[in-house]
Amino acid sequence: MTDYSPETTEKLRASLAEWEQDELAATLNIRPEDKTDYRTECGIPLKRIYTAADVADIPLEDIGFPGKFPFTRGPYPTMYRGRPWTIRQVAGFGNPESTNQRYKYMIETGQTGLSTDFDLPTLLGLDSDDPMAFGEVGRVGVSIDSIDDVDRLFDGIDLEKISVSLTINPSAWVIYAMFVASAERRGNDLTKLTGTLQADPLKEYVAQKEWIYPVRPAVRLLRDLIIYSTKTTPKINPISLSGYHLSDVGGNAIQEIAFTMAFTIAYCEEVIAAGMDIDDFAPRLSFFFISHQDFFEQICKFRAARRVYAKIMAERFSAKKAESMRLRVHVQTAAMSLTKMEHKNNLMRTAFQALGAVLGGCQSMHTNGLDEAFAIPTEEAMKLAIRTQQIIRDEINVTSVVDPLGGSYFVESLTSEMEREIWKVLDEVDRLGGAVKLVEDGWFQQKLADSAYQTFKLIDRGEKISVGVNRHVDANSAPAAVEIHPYDENCTTLQVSRLKELRENRDNSLVNDLLSDLKQQARTEQTNLLPKTIELVKARATLGEICSALREVWGAYDEPNIV
Repeated sequence: MTDYSPETTEKLRASLAEWEQDELAATLNIRPEDKTDYRTECGIPLKRIYTAADVADIPLEDIGFPGKFPFTRGPYPTMYRGRPWTIRQVAGFGNPESTNQRYKYMIETGQTGLSTDFDLPTLLGLDSDDPMAFGEVGRVGVSIDSIDDVDRLFDGIDLEKISVSLTINPSAWVIYAMFVASAERRGNDLTKLTGTLQADPLKEYVAQKEWIYPVRPAVRLLRDLIIYSTKTTPKINPISLSGYHLSDVGGNAIQEIAFTMAFTIAYCEEVIAAGMDIDDFAPRLSFFFISHQDFFEQICKFRAARRVYAKIMAERFSAKKAESMRLRVHVQTAAMSLTKMEHKNNLMRTAFQALGAVLGGCQSMHTNGLDEAFAIPTEEAMKLAIRTQQIIRDEINVTSVVDPLGGSYFVESLTSEMEREIWKVLDEVDRLGGAVKLVEDGWFQQKLADSAYQTFKLIDRGEKISVGVNRHVDANSAPAAVEIHPYDENCTTLQVSRLKELRENRDNSLVNDLLSDLKQQARTEQTNLLPKTIELVKARATLGEICSALREVWGAYDEPNIV
């Protein structure tokens, strides 16, 4: 990184050794350090001090400039000077109308993009009247059974003017079909629709544990979604590869990025094998990472991720377009860091995590509500979460310089060290047979379980600190009586009555014929299932009916035992 000659670098190292022998040794003799070993959260050893000697071997081209390969310093040349990150708070609960009201409140408060959480039955491809859905309808997200519910969800919202993120995975292709068909019914230009689906099946099997089908059919559905959406809705990202959930179950920062990149490689290979060129679909791949507690590790994680991704696209897949190598990331602050004890501390936790995401160069962000350790955030909590982003953006002047920490001896050294560790994991995945095979074998699941266990041991020993919980504990403190978002007990009744009315007033013969067609197409690898799915949702087939039809063909997934 520096233009120091080897002789100059050696002189610097000699000066450092002299300083350690004299000034440092004298101070340590009087006042020892708190610990003998300092490390990042993911275990990378930390030196006491970093100098130019620590970055002397980093090639200048690995750091580069914003908007230029390998994009270490940011995906765009001007970053926030040209366009601020999107404030994209997630919402989703109850019936579609309830979530629609929350959308409009957050837009009025200053939100610049929408994000949707779905309830568990919707995620798992079940209708609200399915016996397996009992007690879960609308509880942790919005309930969607048919295209009519999507109409209600976005009522009064101009889909050509605001981007929409849909946090949906195993049933993502059906929700996408409903979204597209609903937009067509309104007369929207599909080429103007913007937004993102999560639609990341492999991370479901290793982390979030929401699935319908075996692994390979699920990857096939994603392949079909990417190919269809690239041509039909060119401004919608058909997938948001989600490292967030890998971290959520205990993965460290290296695993979060390395496993996500391994899944990226698997998906790209699948789409390319179907005959699509990398530069035709890679520009619409997007990513979703966590911003956790280790401030500098998280900043360097984002920088290393951009560098690794750019090199994968250029070197492994021979991408030519800059857009294909430019990693774009949505960030959410760490929900698992939030506490019920002294819950107002969550405001400060979230603010620092959000600042780390900005200094790391995110493109959009969700900041958690201070009450999310209790329930779905209230409107007041969401307002404070939005204000947190607005204060960072508008008050503290950190957006005026692109990559303001670039060039820091520590930041550049840690970025390169994290990159090296990520490549080691990717090399191991290749050697063992690739991401799809290792998901089926339970390899990723075991690695995440081991990492989580190590973290819990640190918490139990008090080495991983949570202020107000296991350090600086107020003996008189107890979980507060917090006003939480209420659950609408009539949610299930309304959704079930709507389903009954829908089935009584549609052409059921047409729906059955189309479902038979879909099952026949699913028995071959060549046919893209999206066109038939869109026909089905337009005929008012339900989410559960469509997902159940493919379950008859492919069966269901059984998770391997993890010891």
